[in-house]
Amino acid sequence: MERTKIYEELEKRRSAIKPINKRIKKLRDESVSAKAKVSLERAKLITDFYKMAPKNVSYPVLRALAFKYLMENCSLPVEDGQLIIGIRGTGPKEVPTYPEICVHTLEDLETLATRKNMPFQVDSQTRKVYEEEIIPFWQGQAMRDILFQNLPDEWKSAYEAGIWTEFMEQRSPGHTSGGGWIFKTGVLDIKKRIEEKIQQLSASDPEYFEKLEELKAMNISCDAILIYAKRYSEKLKKLSENEKDPQRKQELLEMSRICEKVPAHAPETFWEALQHYWFIHVGITYETNPWDSFTPGRLDQHVYKFYAKDIASGVLTREKAKELLQAFWLKFNNQPSVPKVKITAEESFTYNDFSKINIGGLKTDGSNAVNELSYLILEVLSEMRTLQPNTAALISDKNPDAFLLKALEALSPGFGEPPLFNYDRIVVKMLRQGKTLEDARESGVSGCVETGALGKEAYILTGYLNLPKILEITLNGGIDPGTGKRIGLETKKPQNFDELWDFFAKQLRYFIDIKMKGNDIIEALYAKYLPVPFMSLWIQDCVENAKDYNAGGARYNTQYIQFVGLGTVTDSLASIKWNIFDRKLFTYEEMLKALHDDFQGFEYMRQIFLNKTPKYGNDNDYADDIAKKLVDYIVQIVESYEPSPVRKASRRCYFLPTTVHVYFGSVTGATPDGRKAGMPVSEGISPVQGVDRKGIAAVFNSVCKCDWDKTGGALLNQRLTPDLVKEKDNLEKLGKLIRTYFRMGGHHVQFNVVSSELLREAQKKPADFEDLMVRVAGYSDYFVSLPKGLQEEIIARTEQDEL
Repeated sequence: MERTKIYEELEKRRSAIKPINKRIKKLRDESVSAKAKVSLERAKLITDFYKMAPKNVSYPVLRALAFKYLMENCSLPVEDGQLIIGIRGTGPKEVPTYPEICVHTLEDLETLATRKNMPFQVDSQTRKVYEEEIIPFWQGQAMRDILFQNLPDEWKSAYEAGIWTEFMEQRSPGHTSGGGWIFKTGVLDIKKRIEEKIQQLSASDPEYFEKLEELKAMNISCDAILIYAKRYSEKLKKLSENEKDPQRKQELLEMSRICEKVPAHAPETFWEALQHYWFIHVGITYETNPWDSFTPGRLDQHVYKFYAKDIASGVLTREKAKELLQAFWLKFNNQPSVPKVKITAEESFTYNDFSKINIGGLKTDGSNAVNELSYLILEVLSEMRTLQPNTAALISDKNPDAFLLKALEALSPGFGEPPLFNYDRIVVKMLRQGKTLEDARESGVSGCVETGALGKEAYILTGYLNLPKILEITLNGGIDPGTGKRIGLETKKPQNFDELWDFFAKQLRYFIDIKMKGNDIIEALYAKYLPVPFMSLWIQDCVENAKDYNAGGARYNTQYIQFVGLGTVTDSLASIKWNIFDRKLFTYEEMLKALHDDFQGFEYMRQIFLNKTPKYGNDNDYADDIAKKLVDYIVQIVESYEPSPVRKASRRCYFLPTTVHVYFGSVTGATPDGRKAGMPVSEGISPVQGVDRKGIAAVFNSVCKCDWDKTGGALLNQRLTPDLVKEKDNLEKLGKLIRTYFRMGGHHVQFNVVSSELLREAQKKPADFEDLMVRVAGYSDYFVSLPKGLQEEIIARTEQDEL
């Protein structure tokens, strides 16, 4: 590609960014250019509180009082010109830490400050206070320490070998979303219901004390957020007194009024609804650092009534609504993911905190849910192009083609948003899991591709599981060749493929069993030591059950394991079956020797494995049937376990990677598909990078041979050449192809629209391409900020140039 074409592609991306006015452009420029920094304030406040905390109070009340102390004493930043108020931290991209969950060492702080990719500025005062106060107080009693003190040795051995990761070692449970109920409810309404529930408690209930303490904690948490909003209202009023600009003065007064109204009372206007949600979002992400932040859920459904009413009455114009939404958009972008180190950083190496705005889908009566706000939100996405928030276009057969086409037009410049989800099959998934029809139709997506009953379910992810590593241990008789330690079941040389499959299946069950035991220990520890009374206010039935979100209070409770490397393990098993047992091109011992030597001296064998062997992703039943059998078996194993002992959570599966496929590859030796040691494994349910050679339709056909309705979600990446989506005709053809894929049972697809030439040029001149955004897994990120291994993995993905 000529250099001019590369820069034409880049210019198309940059020219798509069109904030609605100078105010939003200024706020966007400030947000995008701000550097992530560790904010000391929360760590200092929470430590001060625990040093003087009252003795002999229950854990829920202790956590509620801690939250109240934070809301009484945290900073109240007001970004110049912003229309939505509140931020987790001391300013845009100034990120708090949570030492009661994971206390960073001085070495961790140094790593955060000096690492090349995704650094956080750490000033000398932060290091000093950490050394003198934070670390001495929390070391040994943070949740991460408590977890590792209580987990069995076999769990820790598998974790250290890279069999799995653990989501709750540095962040707290969460991974949930707000439902429509949030926008119909004020804090004072909840307080009233809490008081009623306290009066209804029976002393004969064996859980009387626990319920009473949780309700007391919830009540204190209500007071905490009311204090926070009142402080902001007063600050805004004072700012207005000194404001010279008449328009801004009026805005500050209106914002002050809104902060008096919400979240104390349910919102009544569009502006109030956005601010109401944002106060709740900030509160939840201040209380703890839950995975995937907190998500507004199906925003076009939740706030459409306010939009329509305000438009009809004349108090709101479409242009003003767009401005408010763009201001709201930047609030998410100003709150990067909390600082992560070691394996947690490896599994989710990004500033993105995964708040996901859902649009489209169905109404509770089963009719088309797309409305004017759905299109307006797509416009905001198209014009803002920031790292956060994430979006999800929920596509139903009942949605108009115009909506799907608008979504495809939004993603065509190449930012990777929005991903597309099969909403009709999301409803099927939810019904299969026991949700009511109404709750299923109000469900959506959070995180990367994870489905749930928004606002009603605690669907907690426990960590990623490395399928290729388990095959490697199976091939080595239960020994991890990386360390020479036996960590798996002892197995012998298989005499045929069926026997190999049996050995692999037993090894997989063995490791899942250990993981499940660890999950239950971790769940119990969080339920006991780190309740979240504020978040529990907003997930339905926690108040009604007088039970914390972390203890099973939600209407629905689910526990997930995320499986990684489906393409790699499928192709590896297909290769062994095809080349060793069926065609007998090589002996089993020769294969093991080649893998042990990383194919040194065995390049001919490697080329056979790479290029002359059936591969998943090419509509080839030989390989695809193995993928189907494996997915069915994994679901069967996971769902065979009884509900978890504390939350009574059902056990389910996701297939997604974030960035862990690079880490898992780094700890996994050469594999029988021809992959060399240390290279990334496949991500999500995508084919192995570069082996899907027969086009998008063949990929869709392979993927849809598996039954994804049995899972909670499955991530599929595809990469398109920019020329392929230039013309409207091609976008319409792509839309028809996606409709067919979804009718066949596909769950999700997302597109990187970027050329390899542009990515290579960005590697050579990173300073010129700092704004180049690409789709990584269930999120988009700045390409030059990614580690080199992840950059190369994205480039290696097949670049589809025809439909």
